[in-house]
Formats: sequence, C-alpha cells, structure tokens
Amino acid sequence: MIDDDPTVLDILTRYLAGEGFSVLTYDYRGIGGSRPKSLRGFRARMIEWGEEDQAGMIDWIGAHLHPRHLLVVGHSVGGQMVGLASNNTRIDAVMTVAAQNGYMGHWPEQGRWKLALRWHLVPPVSRVFGYVPGWMGTREDLPGGVAREWAAWCRRPGFLFHGHEERRQGFQRFMKPILAFGFEDDPYAPRPAVESLLREYRNAPITHRHVHPGEAGAPEIGHFGFFRERFRNTLWREAAEWLLGQLSARVQPLQELDLPRVVNVVMGHTQHQVEDAGLAPLGHRLQVAVGK
Repeated sequence: MIDDDPTVLDILTRYLAGEGFSVLTYDYRGIGGSRPKSLRGFRARMIEWGEEDQAGMIDWIGAHLHPRHLLVVGHSVGGQMVGLASNNTRIDAVMTVAAQNGYMGHWPEQGRWKLALRWHLVPPVSRVFGYVPGWMGTREDLPGGVAREWAAWCRRPGFLFHGHEERRQGFQRFMKPILAFGFEDDPYAPRPAVESLLREYRNAPITHRHVHPGEAGAPEIGHFGFFRERFRNTLWREAAEWLLGQLSARVQPLQELDLPRVVNVVMGHTQHQVEDAGLAPLGHRLQVAVGK
C-alpha cells in the first residue's frame, strides 16, 4: 500500500490481529519506514519491490515465524508484486484490494489524457527533483527509479510484461485462491484494469468482488477507502471471514510463536518498540501484529 497516512493501515492490522491472525506489514524500499533520509540519488526500481522485497519478506517470514499458513493482502501494486516473487508458491492465498494492470489504456477514454500527461511528466520531474513528489498523484514521494519504471509500464500495453514475457511465469505459477476487491468509484483501478491483472493469474481460482459503495453503506470507497474503519462491519468482516476460510487451523497461539525482534510489535492493542538488527541489510521496517 502506498499512502501518506500509516495509521490507516495500523487500524486494519489491529483488527486482523483481533481476529486471531499474526500480521506482518512492511514498506518497500524507498517509501514509508524504509525510506532513506534523502531520496536524491537513492537507487531503486519497482521490479525490485516484487522480485526482491516481496520475495525477501516471504523468505524472512518462513525463517523467523515458521507459520503453518501464509496469507498475503496486497493493495494496488501489492497485487502485482505477488506475481513477481519467485517464491510465491509458499503463499496459501492472496487477497487483493484495488490491484490492477496499470496500462493507461484500461482507463475511460475521456480521462486518459490526464494519465498520459502524468506518465510522460514523471521522467523530467524525477530528474529535476531527484525523486517524484507525492503531489504528482502518487500520494507519497517515490524514488526516481521506481517512478520512472512505473510510468514506463503504464504507458505500454504490455505493462510490466513489455519486453519481459518471462515475468508472466510467476503469475501463472501461482495456483492458490485469490479474493480480489475492486470498487466502482476507484479512479486508480477501474474495472477493466483490475480484470486485466486477474487474467494474468490464469491458474488461480479467483473470486472477484466488484463493489459499489452503496453495498458497503458508504457514499464512496475509492482507491484507499477500504482501509477506513467505517468498513469494519462490512468489507473488513467479509475479508476476515474469507481469510479465515483459507486456513485449515488457526495460527499458532502467541506462546508457540518463535517471534523475532521486530520494529513496532503490536500485541493485541498494546504496542511495543523493539529492534531487529537482522533486518538492517534489507533496509526494511516491519510491523508485526500478533493475534489473540
């Protein structure tokens, strides 16, 4: 999830922990808690978010938490990154939220020129500032290399597969259940873009939930609204029930978990601050929420 308000994700994390899950969230290189002091000169690409960051977290979880089941919730680009992780077969199920194929041709024609302008402005803007400011439409400042690669993908009909057909293999390799949420009023992920990404996961059993705001008792949802607490008794409840349904047994009780030393450990509703020196080489900040 790329957002400028980390407390939004915190609330959902605590909710899922209260449902009995142990939840680990992390920031891709260059954003959030994994952002360096300065983005100028910081080298990163979006493909690394999937091939190295997503894959690295799957490895780290297996080595440190030894879970019986591994479920992934991916927002927006997070739904793309799962297919790029070489070890995604370790995942038992995936829930995506507003995840899409970002090629601008999937957007309504009347607004497509705005996207084209944005994606063509990204390269010069990134070179002027040394990164791409959030006011360009990304909500959060992005490393220049990440933004330029993302913009290039979004300008091309092949998206992230342009010139790299081998990348489809990771999507085709994933054969576990997927629940995909899309929203009628989402300007960042219109239905054709969501459906295009889902077609890449051709061997996975997919449930696509295209939600109109009224179904969830709200005037709007948009691209980030799912993470607002007002959906606790609607969308969150549906998501939690689906995730629980993918498990043959509940996760280990807290006392059975071999917890690592992590940053921002949330146990129930009490937060503790500790460090994990083992994560320093990755440069990631983690948050772990442990269920009851």
